[in-house]
Amino acid sequence: MAGAEIGRAQVMQAQAAGVEPEVAMNPVLLKPGSDRSSQVVLLGKVFGQASATSYQELKPRLREAVLASYQDLKSRFDVVVCEGAGSPTEINLRDGDLVNMGLARPLGMPVVVVGDIDRGGVFAAFHGTVALLDAEDQRLISGFIINKFRGDPSLLTPGLRQIEGFTGRPVLGVVPWLPGIRLDAEDALPIEAYAAGAGGSDGAPGGARLRVAVVRFPRVSNFTDVDALAIEPGVDVEFTASASAVASADLVVLPGTKSTVADLAWLRERGLDAVLAKRVAEGRPVLGICGGYQMLGTEIEDEVESRRGTVAGLGLLPVRTVFDPVKTLTRPTGFGLGEPVAGYEIHNGRVHVTGGDPLFTDAGGAALEGCRDGAVWGTIWHGALESDGFRRAYLTEVARVCGLRFVPDPATSFAAEREKQLDRLGDAVQEHLDTERLWRLIEGGPTAGLPLLPPGAAAR
Repeated sequence: MAGAEIGRAQVMQAQAAGVEPEVAMNPVLLKPGSDRSSQVVLLGKVFGQASATSYQELKPRLREAVLASYQDLKSRFDVVVCEGAGSPTEINLRDGDLVNMGLARPLGMPVVVVGDIDRGGVFAAFHGTVALLDAEDQRLISGFIINKFRGDPSLLTPGLRQIEGFTGRPVLGVVPWLPGIRLDAEDALPIEAYAAGAGGSDGAPGGARLRVAVVRFPRVSNFTDVDALAIEPGVDVEFTASASAVASADLVVLPGTKSTVADLAWLRERGLDAVLAKRVAEGRPVLGICGGYQMLGTEIEDEVESRRGTVAGLGLLPVRTVFDPVKTLTRPTGFGLGEPVAGYEIHNGRVHVTGGDPLFTDAGGAALEGCRDGAVWGTIWHGALESDGFRRAYLTEVARVCGLRFVPDPATSFAAEREKQLDRLGDAVQEHLDTERLWRLIEGGPTAGLPLLPPGAAAR
Protein backbone atom coordinates (compact mmCIF):
# COMPACT_ATOMS: atom_id res chain seq x y z
CA MET A 1 0.00 0.00 0.00
CA ALA A 2 3.01 2.33 -0.10
CA GLY A 3 2.11 5.44 -2.09
CA ALA A 4 -1.65 4.86 -1.89
CA GLU A 5 -4.40 5.57 0.65
CA ILE A 6 -7.46 3.55 1.59
CA GLY A 7 -9.74 3.45 4.61
CA ARG A 8 -8.58 1.85 7.84
CA ALA A 9 -11.67 -0.39 7.90
CA GLN A 10 -10.77 -1.87 4.52
CA VAL A 11 -7.23 -2.56 5.74
CA MET A 12 -8.68 -4.45 8.69
CA GLN A 13 -11.02 -6.41 6.42
CA ALA A 14 -8.11 -7.41 4.21
CA GLN A 15 -6.15 -8.54 7.24
CA ALA A 16 -9.12 -10.60 8.38
CA ALA A 17 -9.25 -12.26 4.95
CA GLY A 18 -5.52 -12.91 5.01
CA VAL A 19 -4.77 -10.84 1.91
CA GLU A 20 -2.74 -7.72 1.22
CA PRO A 21 -4.86 -4.53 1.25
CA GLU A 22 -5.05 -2.70 -2.08
CA VAL A 23 -6.74 0.35 -3.58
CA ALA A 24 -9.32 -1.71 -5.47
CA MET A 25 -10.85 -2.58 -2.08
CA ASN A 26 -11.64 1.10 -1.47
CA PRO A 27 -11.57 2.90 -4.84
CA VAL A 28 -13.32 6.00 -3.52
CA LEU A 29 -12.59 7.32 -0.03
CA LEU A 30 -14.18 10.44 1.47
CA LYS A 31 -12.32 12.16 4.30
CA PRO A 32 -14.45 14.82 6.01
CA GLY A 33 -12.62 18.09 6.51
CA SER A 34 -15.59 20.10 7.80
CA ASP A 35 -19.35 19.80 8.14
CA ARG A 36 -19.79 20.73 4.48
CA SER A 37 -16.77 19.43 2.57
CA SER A 38 -14.63 16.33 2.21
CA GLN A 39 -11.41 15.33 0.57
CA VAL A 40 -12.02 12.83 -2.23
CA VAL A 41 -9.41 10.09 -2.59
CA LEU A 42 -9.66 8.17 -5.87
CA LEU A 43 -7.72 4.94 -6.32
CA GLY A 44 -5.44 5.83 -3.45
CA LYS A 45 -4.63 9.39 -4.56
CA VAL A 46 -6.14 12.73 -3.59
CA PHE A 47 -8.61 13.69 -6.31
CA GLY A 48 -9.74 16.98 -4.82
CA GLN A 49 -12.08 18.66 -2.35
CA ALA A 50 -15.83 18.41 -2.73
CA SER A 51 -18.89 19.82 -1.03
CA ALA A 52 -22.00 17.69 -0.59
CA THR A 53 -23.37 19.24 -3.78
CA SER A 54 -20.26 19.09 -5.94
CA TYR A 55 -19.65 15.47 -4.90
CA GLN A 56 -22.90 14.51 -6.60
CA GLU A 57 -21.55 16.04 -9.79
CA LEU A 58 -18.37 13.98 -9.50
CA LYS A 59 -20.14 10.64 -9.18
CA PRO A 60 -20.33 9.78 -12.90
CA ARG A 61 -16.52 10.11 -13.06
CA LEU A 62 -16.06 8.04 -9.92
CA ARG A 63 -18.48 5.30 -10.96
CA GLU A 64 -16.17 4.07 -13.71
CA ALA A 65 -13.36 3.51 -11.20
CA VAL A 66 -15.71 1.73 -8.76
CA LEU A 67 -17.01 -0.71 -11.39
CA ALA A 68 -13.54 -1.34 -12.78
CA SER A 69 -12.21 -2.06 -9.28
CA TYR A 70 -15.00 -4.57 -8.68
CA GLN A 71 -14.35 -6.38 -11.95
CA ASP A 72 -10.63 -6.49 -11.16
CA LEU A 73 -11.23 -8.03 -7.73
CA LYS A 74 -13.81 -10.46 -9.12
CA SER A 75 -11.28 -11.72 -11.69
CA ARG A 76 -8.80 -12.59 -8.93
CA PHE A 77 -10.88 -13.71 -5.93
CA ASP A 78 -13.58 -16.35 -5.47
CA VAL A 79 -15.85 -14.04 -3.46
CA VAL A 80 -16.13 -10.25 -3.38
CA VAL A 81 -18.29 -8.76 -0.61
CA CYS A 82 -19.24 -5.11 -1.14
CA GLU A 83 -19.97 -3.12 2.01
CA GLY A 84 -22.43 -0.28 1.57
CA ALA A 85 -22.25 3.10 3.25
CA GLY A 86 -25.06 4.51 5.33
CA SER A 87 -28.53 3.38 4.31
CA PRO A 88 -29.53 1.80 0.99
CA THR A 89 -32.69 3.91 1.17
CA GLU A 90 -31.27 7.40 0.76
CA ILE A 91 -34.09 8.15 -1.66
CA ASN A 92 -33.01 11.76 -2.10
CA LEU A 93 -29.63 10.57 -3.41
CA ARG A 94 -30.67 7.37 -5.21
CA ASP A 95 -30.24 8.67 -8.76
CA GLY A 96 -26.52 9.25 -8.24
CA ASP A 97 -25.86 6.44 -5.76
CA LEU A 98 -22.72 4.40 -6.37
CA VAL A 99 -22.09 2.68 -3.02
CA ASN A 100 -25.39 0.96 -2.20
CA MET A 101 -28.19 -0.02 -4.58
CA GLY A 102 -26.53 2.02 -7.31
CA LEU A 103 -23.71 -0.53 -7.26
CA ALA A 104 -25.79 -3.62 -6.52
CA ARG A 105 -28.30 -3.16 -9.36
CA PRO A 106 -25.93 -2.95 -12.35
CA LEU A 107 -23.98 -5.92 -11.00
CA GLY A 108 -27.04 -7.98 -10.05
CA MET A 109 -25.84 -8.51 -6.50
CA PRO A 110 -27.90 -10.06 -3.71
CA VAL A 111 -28.22 -7.53 -0.88
CA VAL A 112 -28.39 -8.31 2.83
CA VAL A 113 -29.43 -5.40 5.07
CA VAL A 114 -27.63 -5.33 8.44
CA GLY A 115 -29.43 -3.47 11.21
CA ASP A 116 -27.76 -2.17 14.38
CA ILE A 117 -30.34 -3.02 17.03
CA ASP A 118 -28.34 -1.11 19.63
CA ARG A 119 -29.51 2.13 17.96
CA GLY A 120 -33.18 1.11 18.17
CA GLY A 121 -35.97 0.88 15.58
CA VAL A 122 -34.44 -2.03 13.70
CA PHE A 123 -37.73 -3.63 12.59
CA ALA A 124 -39.10 -0.35 11.26
CA ALA A 125 -35.78 0.19 9.49
CA PHE A 126 -35.94 -3.22 7.82
CA HIS A 127 -39.51 -2.79 6.58
CA GLY A 128 -39.01 0.83 5.57
CA THR A 129 -35.80 0.03 3.71
CA VAL A 130 -37.56 -2.46 1.47
CA ALA A 131 -40.81 -0.51 1.08
CA LEU A 132 -39.16 2.75 0.00
CA LEU A 133 -37.05 1.16 -2.72
CA ASP A 134 -38.39 0.88 -6.24
CA ALA A 135 -39.29 -2.54 -7.62
CA GLU A 136 -35.94 -3.27 -9.27
CA ASP A 137 -34.03 -2.47 -6.09
CA GLN A 138 -36.46 -4.43 -3.92
CA ARG A 139 -35.83 -7.57 -5.98
CA LEU A 140 -32.21 -7.57 -4.76
CA ILE A 141 -32.96 -7.34 -1.00
CA SER A 142 -32.64 -11.02 -0.05
CA GLY A 143 -32.46 -10.99 3.73
CA PHE A 144 -31.67 -9.22 6.99
CA ILE A 145 -29.10 -9.55 9.76
CA ILE A 146 -29.46 -8.04 13.23
CA ASN A 147 -26.24 -6.85 14.83
CA LYS A 148 -25.25 -6.00 18.43
CA PHE A 149 -28.20 -7.67 20.18
CA ARG A 150 -28.17 -7.58 23.99
CA GLY A 151 -30.50 -9.57 26.19
CA ASP A 152 -32.60 -12.72 25.98
CA PRO A 153 -32.83 -13.94 22.34
CA SER A 154 -36.19 -15.60 23.02
CA LEU A 155 -37.75 -12.16 23.49
CA LEU A 156 -36.63 -11.18 19.99
CA THR A 157 -37.97 -14.27 18.21
CA PRO A 158 -41.59 -13.07 17.73
CA GLY A 159 -40.31 -9.91 16.08
CA LEU A 160 -38.09 -11.90 13.74
CA ARG A 161 -41.00 -14.02 12.57
CA GLN A 162 -43.22 -10.98 12.08
CA ILE A 163 -40.70 -9.00 10.03
CA GLU A 164 -40.17 -12.06 7.85
CA GLY A 165 -43.92 -12.25 7.32
CA PHE A 166 -44.28 -8.53 6.59
CA THR A 167 -41.42 -8.40 4.08
CA GLY A 168 -41.24 -11.95 2.72
CA ARG A 169 -37.51 -11.98 3.46
CA PRO A 170 -35.64 -14.11 6.01
CA VAL A 171 -33.65 -12.92 8.99
CA LEU A 172 -30.36 -14.69 8.42
CA GLY A 173 -29.14 -14.37 11.98
CA VAL A 174 -28.69 -12.25 15.10
CA VAL A 175 -25.15 -11.36 16.11
CA PRO A 176 -24.93 -10.69 19.84
CA TRP A 177 -23.27 -7.70 21.44
CA LEU A 178 -19.61 -8.55 21.97
CA PRO A 179 -18.45 -6.50 24.99
CA GLY A 180 -14.95 -5.10 24.82
CA ILE A 181 -14.24 -6.20 21.25
CA ARG A 182 -11.65 -3.98 19.53
CA LEU A 183 -12.11 -3.56 15.80
CA ASP A 184 -10.71 -0.69 13.76
CA ALA A 185 -13.42 1.92 13.22
CA GLU A 186 -13.23 4.44 10.40
CA ASP A 187 -15.03 7.48 11.73
CA ALA A 188 -16.21 6.88 15.29
CA LEU A 189 -14.34 6.40 18.54
CA PRO A 190 -15.04 2.99 20.12
CA ILE A 191 -15.09 4.53 23.59
CA GLU A 192 -16.90 1.62 25.23
CA ALA A 193 -14.33 -0.82 23.89
CA TYR A 194 -11.56 1.15 25.61
CA ALA A 195 -13.49 1.33 28.87
CA ALA A 196 -14.43 -2.36 28.83
CA GLY A 197 -10.96 -3.59 27.99
CA ALA A 198 -8.85 -1.00 29.75
CA GLY A 199 -5.41 -2.26 30.57
CA GLY A 200 -5.73 -5.65 28.90
CA SER A 201 -5.88 -7.33 32.34
CA ASP A 202 -6.01 -6.49 36.02
CA GLY A 203 -2.44 -5.38 36.31
CA ALA A 204 1.10 -5.31 35.00
CA PRO A 205 3.89 -7.64 36.13
CA GLY A 206 5.51 -4.77 38.04
CA GLY A 207 2.34 -4.00 39.99
CA ALA A 208 1.88 -0.33 39.05
CA ARG A 209 -0.54 1.02 36.45
CA LEU A 210 0.03 3.69 33.81
CA ARG A 211 -2.74 6.18 33.07
CA VAL A 212 -2.79 7.46 29.47
CA ALA A 213 -4.93 10.45 28.46
CA VAL A 214 -5.55 10.75 24.71
CA VAL A 215 -6.77 14.23 23.76
CA ARG A 216 -10.12 13.80 22.06
CA PHE A 217 -9.90 16.30 19.21
CA PRO A 218 -13.18 17.11 17.44
CA ARG A 219 -11.63 15.93 14.15
CA VAL A 220 -9.51 13.10 15.54
CA SER A 221 -8.19 10.59 13.01
CA ASN A 222 -6.07 7.45 13.17
CA PHE A 223 -7.05 7.04 16.81
CA THR A 224 -6.24 3.34 16.37
CA ASP A 225 -2.63 4.37 17.01
CA VAL A 226 -3.34 3.97 20.73
CA ASP A 227 -4.96 0.54 20.43
CA ALA A 228 -1.57 -0.99 21.09
CA LEU A 229 -1.34 0.88 24.41
CA ALA A 230 -4.83 -0.21 25.41
CA ILE A 231 -4.00 -3.93 25.13
CA GLU A 232 -1.07 -3.66 27.53
CA PRO A 233 -1.74 -5.11 30.98
CA GLY A 234 -1.71 -2.32 33.53
CA VAL A 235 -2.23 0.52 31.01
CA ASP A 236 -5.49 2.49 31.23
CA VAL A 237 -6.33 4.52 28.12
CA GLU A 238 -8.89 7.32 28.25
CA PHE A 239 -10.04 9.63 25.43
CA THR A 240 -10.73 12.97 27.03
CA ALA A 241 -11.13 16.71 26.58
CA SER A 242 -10.80 17.33 30.32
CA ALA A 243 -7.99 19.61 31.49
CA SER A 244 -7.81 17.81 34.83
CA ALA A 245 -7.47 14.41 33.14
CA VAL A 246 -4.70 15.74 30.89
CA ALA A 247 -2.95 17.26 33.89
CA SER A 248 -3.05 14.15 36.07
CA ALA A 249 -2.27 11.40 33.52
CA ASP A 250 1.11 9.69 33.47
CA LEU A 251 1.28 10.05 29.68
CA VAL A 252 -0.64 12.41 27.39
CA VAL A 253 -1.04 11.53 23.70
CA LEU A 254 -1.95 14.09 21.06
CA PRO A 255 -3.25 11.87 18.21
CA GLY A 256 -3.72 12.56 14.53
CA THR A 257 -6.40 14.90 13.25
CA LYS A 258 -8.19 15.64 10.00
CA SER A 259 -7.63 19.37 10.57
CA THR A 260 -4.48 20.24 12.50
CA VAL A 261 -4.90 24.03 12.69
CA ALA A 262 -8.60 23.90 13.62
CA ASP A 263 -8.02 21.33 16.36
CA LEU A 264 -5.05 23.32 17.66
CA ALA A 265 -7.40 26.29 18.07
CA TRP A 266 -9.90 24.01 19.86
CA LEU A 267 -7.15 22.84 22.21
CA ARG A 268 -6.27 26.43 23.08
CA GLU A 269 -9.91 27.41 23.62
CA ARG A 270 -10.10 24.81 26.39
CA GLY A 271 -6.89 25.86 28.07
CA LEU A 272 -5.20 22.58 27.28
CA ASP A 273 -2.19 24.42 25.86
CA ALA A 274 -1.39 25.76 29.33
CA VAL A 275 -1.87 22.32 30.88
CA LEU A 276 0.53 20.78 28.36
CA ALA A 277 3.10 23.55 28.87
CA LYS A 278 2.99 22.92 32.63
CA ARG A 279 3.50 19.18 32.09
CA VAL A 280 6.51 19.80 29.89
CA ALA A 281 8.00 22.27 32.39
CA GLU A 282 7.69 19.55 35.04
CA GLY A 283 9.37 16.98 32.77
CA ARG A 284 6.25 14.79 32.44
CA PRO A 285 5.70 12.67 29.30
CA VAL A 286 3.83 13.90 26.22
CA LEU A 287 3.63 12.08 22.87
CA GLY A 288 2.43 13.68 19.63
CA ILE A 289 1.51 11.58 16.58
CA CYS A 290 1.19 13.15 13.11
CA GLY A 291 -1.15 16.14 13.57
CA GLY A 292 -0.52 16.08 17.31
CA TYR A 293 3.24 16.14 16.63
CA GLN A 294 2.81 19.11 14.31
CA MET A 295 0.93 21.00 17.05
CA LEU A 296 3.81 20.50 19.48
CA GLY A 297 6.20 22.44 17.22
CA THR A 298 6.96 26.15 17.07
CA GLU A 299 4.81 26.99 14.03
CA ILE A 300 2.62 25.56 11.29
CA GLU A 301 2.58 27.07 7.82
CA ASP A 302 -0.66 25.95 6.21
CA GLU A 303 -1.82 27.18 2.83
CA VAL A 304 -3.28 23.76 1.96
CA GLU A 305 -5.59 22.29 4.61
CA SER A 306 -6.95 25.26 6.59
CA ARG A 307 -5.41 28.02 4.40
CA ARG A 308 -4.69 29.96 7.59
CA GLY A 309 -1.10 30.78 6.67
CA THR A 310 1.44 30.74 9.49
CA VAL A 311 0.04 29.72 12.87
CA ALA A 312 1.97 29.52 16.13
CA GLY A 313 2.36 26.02 17.50
CA LEU A 314 2.56 25.03 21.16
CA GLY A 315 6.32 25.56 21.17
CA LEU A 316 7.02 22.34 23.06
CA LEU A 317 9.25 20.68 20.45
CA PRO A 318 11.93 22.25 18.21
CA VAL A 319 10.15 21.50 14.93
CA ARG A 320 8.14 23.47 12.37
CA THR A 321 5.61 22.19 9.84
CA VAL A 322 4.97 23.32 6.28
CA PHE A 323 1.91 21.90 4.52
CA ASP A 324 2.47 20.61 0.99
CA PRO A 325 -0.31 20.05 -1.59
CA VAL A 326 1.17 16.61 -2.34
CA LYS A 327 0.35 14.06 0.35
CA THR A 328 3.10 11.80 1.67
CA LEU A 329 2.10 8.11 1.63
CA THR A 330 4.81 5.69 2.71
CA ARG A 331 5.40 2.62 4.90
CA PRO A 332 8.71 3.33 6.65
CA THR A 333 10.78 1.13 8.94
CA GLY A 334 13.58 1.92 11.34
CA PHE A 335 14.70 1.61 14.95
CA GLY A 336 13.56 3.34 18.12
CA LEU A 337 15.07 2.85 21.58
CA GLY A 338 17.11 0.02 20.07
CA GLU A 339 14.02 -1.84 18.83
CA PRO A 340 12.74 -2.37 15.25
CA VAL A 341 9.78 -0.18 14.29
CA ALA A 342 7.39 -0.22 11.34
CA GLY A 343 4.71 2.37 10.61
CA TYR A 344 2.97 4.29 7.88
CA GLU A 345 2.87 7.94 6.87
CA ILE A 346 -0.20 9.73 5.53
CA HIS A 347 0.06 13.51 5.76
CA ASN A 348 0.41 16.81 3.92
CA GLY A 349 2.46 18.48 6.64
CA ARG A 350 6.24 18.26 6.19
CA VAL A 351 7.93 18.46 9.60
CA HIS A 352 11.34 20.18 9.75
CA VAL A 353 13.34 19.31 12.87
CA THR A 354 15.52 22.12 14.22
CA GLY A 355 16.78 20.57 17.46
CA GLY A 356 16.39 17.76 19.97
CA ASP A 357 17.19 14.12 19.19
CA PRO A 358 15.69 11.86 16.50
CA LEU A 359 13.00 9.44 17.61
CA PHE A 360 13.70 6.87 14.89
CA THR A 361 16.99 6.00 13.20
CA ASP A 362 18.25 3.58 10.59
CA ALA A 363 20.30 0.49 11.47
CA GLY A 364 23.46 2.60 11.56
CA GLY A 365 22.02 5.16 13.97
CA ALA A 366 21.44 7.93 11.41
CA ALA A 367 18.35 10.07 12.00
CA LEU A 368 15.24 9.00 10.12
CA GLU A 369 12.24 10.72 11.66
CA GLY A 370 10.67 12.25 14.73
CA CYS A 371 11.95 14.41 17.54
CA ARG A 372 12.58 13.88 21.23
CA ASP A 373 13.29 16.71 23.63
CA GLY A 374 13.28 15.62 27.24
CA ALA A 375 10.00 13.83 27.98
CA VAL A 376 8.28 15.26 24.88
CA TRP A 377 8.26 12.91 21.89
CA GLY A 378 6.80 13.41 18.44
CA THR A 379 6.50 11.33 15.29
CA ILE A 380 4.74 11.52 11.96
CA TRP A 381 4.63 7.70 11.81
CA HIS A 382 1.29 6.07 12.51
CA GLY A 383 1.26 2.52 13.87
CA ALA A 384 4.70 2.69 15.49
CA LEU A 385 3.33 1.53 18.84
CA GLU A 386 2.16 -1.70 17.21
CA SER A 387 5.82 -2.77 17.15
CA ASP A 388 5.94 -4.73 20.40
CA GLY A 389 9.59 -4.19 21.33
CA PHE A 390 9.46 -0.44 20.76
CA ARG A 391 6.15 -0.08 22.63
CA ARG A 392 7.54 -1.90 25.66
CA ALA A 393 10.73 0.16 25.62
CA TYR A 394 8.73 3.38 25.36
CA LEU A 395 6.38 2.45 28.21
CA THR A 396 9.39 1.52 30.32
CA GLU A 397 10.83 4.97 29.65
CA VAL A 398 7.53 6.65 30.52
CA ALA A 399 7.36 4.71 33.78
CA ARG A 400 10.96 5.67 34.61
CA VAL A 401 10.24 9.36 34.05
CA CYS A 402 7.09 9.11 36.19
CA GLY A 403 8.88 7.23 38.95
CA LEU A 404 6.56 4.22 38.67
CA ARG A 405 7.35 0.52 39.13
CA PHE A 406 5.69 -0.44 35.89
CA VAL A 407 7.12 -3.32 33.85
CA PRO A 408 5.46 -4.10 30.48
CA ASP A 409 4.40 -7.72 29.98
CA PRO A 410 6.94 -9.30 27.59
CA ALA A 411 4.28 -11.73 26.32
CA THR A 412 1.90 -9.07 24.97
CA SER A 413 1.69 -9.16 21.17
CA PHE A 414 -0.34 -6.60 19.27
CA ALA A 415 -0.57 -8.80 16.15
CA ALA A 416 -1.75 -11.76 18.21
CA GLU A 417 -4.31 -9.60 20.02
CA ARG A 418 -5.70 -8.29 16.73
CA GLU A 419 -5.99 -11.82 15.38
CA LYS A 420 -7.76 -12.83 18.58
CA GLN A 421 -10.34 -10.08 18.11
CA LEU A 422 -10.93 -11.03 14.47
CA ASP A 423 -11.32 -14.68 15.48
CA ARG A 424 -13.80 -13.67 18.14
CA LEU A 425 -15.94 -11.86 15.58
CA GLY A 426 -15.56 -14.69 13.08
CA ASP A 427 -16.66 -17.25 15.67
CA ALA A 428 -19.73 -15.14 16.49
CA VAL A 429 -20.66 -14.88 12.81
CA GLN A 430 -20.26 -18.63 12.31
CA GLU A 431 -22.30 -19.45 15.40
CA HIS A 432 -25.16 -16.99 14.97
CA LEU A 433 -25.65 -16.53 11.21
CA ASP A 434 -27.19 -18.95 8.73
CA THR A 435 -23.98 -19.31 6.74
CA GLU A 436 -25.48 -21.96 4.45
CA ARG A 437 -28.16 -19.57 3.23
CA LEU A 438 -25.61 -16.78 2.90
CA TRP A 439 -23.44 -19.06 0.79
CA ARG A 440 -26.39 -19.86 -1.46
CA LEU A 441 -26.84 -16.13 -2.06
CA ILE A 442 -23.13 -15.83 -2.92
CA GLU A 443 -23.34 -18.67 -5.41
CA GLY A 444 -26.84 -18.17 -6.80
CA GLY A 445 -27.46 -14.42 -6.63
CA PRO A 446 -30.64 -12.66 -5.40
CA THR A 447 -33.53 -14.84 -4.27
CA ALA A 448 -36.14 -15.16 -7.02
CA GLY A 449 -39.82 -14.35 -6.53
CA LEU A 450 -39.49 -11.99 -3.58
CA PRO A 451 -42.65 -10.01 -2.81
CA LEU A 452 -42.68 -6.30 -3.63
CA LEU A 453 -43.86 -3.85 -0.98
CA PRO A 454 -45.72 -0.55 -1.45
CA PRO A 455 -45.21 2.29 -1.94
CA GLY A 456 -41.84 1.76 -3.60
CA ALA A 457 -43.00 -1.19 -5.67
CA ALA A 458 -45.18 1.13 -7.73
CA ALA A 459 -42.48 3.76 -8.24
CA ARG A 460 -41.36 4.65 -11.77
